[in-house]
Amino acid sequence: LYVVESGGDLVQAGGSLKLSCVVTGEPISLYDIIWFRQPPGKEREEVSCISSNGDHTQYANSMNDRSTIWRDNTKNSAYLRIDSLKFEDTGVYFCAAMPREIVSGCTLLEDPSQEWGRGTQVVVQP
Repeated sequence: LYVVESGGDLVQAGGSLKLSCVVTGEPISLYDIIWFRQPPGKEREEVSCISSNGDHTQYANSMNDRSTIWRDNTKNSAYLRIDSLKFEDTGVYFCAAMPREIVSGCTLLEDPSQEWGRGTQVVVQP
């Protein structure tokens, strides 16, 4: 299983960004998808998750009204859109694939069963 993120960019505060996560090696429909991020000099934190069939989503409190997660299993892809970007959104964004049978719905917690990508860099200019 391979997970690859893309879409990170240098953007102005107030702008929007769409991040993509592509899973190869196995059907993405077998996995819940979780987005995490790591701001510079800080610990990694959860952002959002979506269940394998897309029926269930969760958002971190800081992202709840500014982001949207969705997936297209026919394209083996999941996406995260962030609107009204803030300087504090700067960081490396990671996508993780977690076998769907581990939890009901999806979880924002890190778990050893997750397969991670290498991340994509988002820089928000104030």
